[in-house]
Amino acid sequence: MVSFSSLDLIIIFSFFGILLLIGFLSGGKESNTADGYLLSGRKVGLLLFILTNVSTWYGGILGVGEFTYRYGILSWVTQGLPYYFFAILFAFFFASKIRNSSLFTIPDKLDEIYGRKVGILSAVIIFILVSPAPYLLMAGNLLSLIFEIDIFWGLLAGILLSASYLLVGGYRSDLLTDAFQFFVMFAGFIIIMIFSVSDFGGTEFLVNNLPETHLQFTGGASVVYVTVWFLIALWTFTDPGFHQRCYAAKDGRTAKFGIIISVFLWLIFDFLTNVTGLFAKAVIPDLVNPVLAFPIYAEKILGSGFKGVFYAALFATILSTLNSFLFLSATTFGRDFVFKLKRETENTNLKKYVQSGIIISSAIAVILGLLFTSVIDIWYTIGSICIPGIILLIIGAYFEKFRVSGKTAFYEIIVSVAASLIWILIRPNFESTNILSEIEPMIIGLAAALILHLKYLFRKNLIKSIITEK
Repeated sequence: MVSFSSLDLIIIFSFFGILLLIGFLSGGKESNTADGYLLSGRKVGLLLFILTNVSTWYGGILGVGEFTYRYGILSWVTQGLPYYFFAILFAFFFASKIRNSSLFTIPDKLDEIYGRKVGILSAVIIFILVSPAPYLLMAGNLLSLIFEIDIFWGLLAGILLSASYLLVGGYRSDLLTDAFQFFVMFAGFIIIMIFSVSDFGGTEFLVNNLPETHLQFTGGASVVYVTVWFLIALWTFTDPGFHQRCYAAKDGRTAKFGIIISVFLWLIFDFLTNVTGLFAKAVIPDLVNPVLAFPIYAEKILGSGFKGVFYAALFATILSTLNSFLFLSATTFGRDFVFKLKRETENTNLKKYVQSGIIISSAIAVILGLLFTSVIDIWYTIGSICIPGIILLIIGAYFEKFRVSGKTAFYEIIVSVAASLIWILIRPNFESTNILSEIEPMIIGLAAALILHLKYLFRKNLIKSIITEK
């Protein structure tokens, strides 16, 4: 289905080689300390912050291609627009506060505010939430497609590409490889955009060759469906990557404006990827497997060499997120499990614990990659279960008026996670009931968390008002 010239393969292997070279050479003496290994010494400047923030946001690039191919610009309305909105809110209300806290992880903050039990329990949620499995599955499938190897070997090669240099250089290696991949991903999609417009034309071609709904903002979907995606975008507030980059920034101003500038670059890259997906639908209208919309379209339109650059861009978007999530997962394991369960007060052994976390997280990701066949299934399940349990607690951690007690926080996590999980299990029984079957598990979990949260806040404010009156 996919054929490559010698030039294409040279470009792809050169990309892998440069990636490994940058990763292994990025360490240095700074990586020997906990702050250095986990957060690059908390000295990340604006440019590097932006490059890594943008590149790590697009790990699901094949999913973007599938969504756009199936539903048109609804893909941008649901996968782009709401995230810009919440990212800007995050920048203005959270970025500086997170940087000034000088912690390492989200569970660190929740532990500080709500107590040790909540810190440990939230670490379990975060560890699941930052699983690199979805991105490893995409990398493995792409490697399997190109080199015609079994998916196991594709998964193994993908995880070794990321884990090897992270073990040596830590977060600094993550940052600098992400910066390199930023330029590769933009180059690949700019090239395919130029070829698309040159070969087929612009807006007129798309209007004449796409289903009418593909160019509508709602894509023919219901308002409820679009609203649910906006709620899912609340993930932005709980994104451990955002928090990690804010902790690592040299100051609060860098974190704030780094995120704001990133939004404009996301807008540009979303334009490139979504328009490419529209061209894929217009040129190849009957794909059996839309997940491969980008690779198959590239096979049709790009010549020798250019196709190699585009595939390197696909790998760049996936691997930049894979290595970031792998390191986040390892940090959660090393810092929030081993370090805290041992009740250590000095960070002397923290680097060693995180390195162990890289190996363990890698093994778990490979296993999950073999068990799941759909990236969307992994995202849907993990997001629906985990996000409701911590989102309100994170907001409360930084804004005291919205803060609950440690006991309420503990039960909020358990009840909301259980509610989402139970609804996932019983929802199929309501397929004949349209209203119930359309309710997403995440909505159930958020509702449960909100009820407990507001109940506590109402009681707290009521007691305060009584005391004030007296």
